[in-house]
Amino acid sequence: MKQLIATAALVAATITTPVFAASEDYVLDASHSQIVFSYNHLGYSTNFGMFSGFEGTIAFDQENPGASSVNVSFPVRSMLTGWEGRFEHFMSEDFFGAGEDEMVTFASTSIEVTGDATALITGDLTLNGVTKSVVLDATLNQVGEHPMANKPWAGFDATTTLIRSEFNVGNFAPFVSDEVELMISIEAMKAE
Repeated sequence: MKQLIATAALVAATITTPVFAASEDYVLDASHSQIVFSYNHLGYSTNFGMFSGFEGTIAFDQENPGASSVNVSFPVRSMLTGWEGRFEHFMSEDFFGAGEDEMVTFASTSIEVTGDATALITGDLTLNGVTKSVVLDATLNQVGEHPMANKPWAGFDATTTLIRSEFNVGNFAPFVSDEVELMISIEAMKAE
C-alpha cells in the first residue's frame, strides 16, 4: 500500500510540476537580414536606405517567448543609400561623423508578448554614441526546419520609428523629417 501511495504521489508530482524549456541560441543569417529605413526629404520624396550583413544572436524560447532576448550589432558605414554622394554626406560631420569602426548596437531589455506570433521588444539602441530605449513591434514569421540547410531556422519582422535628433543626427530637421521609419526583417539559424 505504501508503495502504491508513493507511486501515485510521484505521478502526481510529475503531472503538476511544470517542465521548463530553456531558450536556444540562434545566430542571424547575415545574407537574409536587413534593416530598411525611410524618411521624408523636404516634402518632395520618400528616401530609403538599408543596413545589411549585420551580426547578432537571439536567445529564443519558443515555449515562453517573453523570456527570449536579442543582441545585434553592425557598422554604421555598412549603410547603403543607392547614391555614393548621399552616403558620404550621411557619414560626414553633418550627420554621423562615423569612423570606420563605429557600431550600432541593440540589446533587448524586455519582451512583452502581445499575440500568438507578436510581441513588443524593448531594448537599448546605441547609435552615434547615444543610447536610448526603443520598442520594436515584432512578428514571428515562421519557425521550422530550413529546407536547404536542414537545421532549425526562424524568421522575424519588426517595425519602429526613431527620432533622429535624439541621437544627435538631426541636421536639417524639420525640412528633412526628424522621424525615420525602420522596417526590419531577419532570419536566424540555430547555433551549433
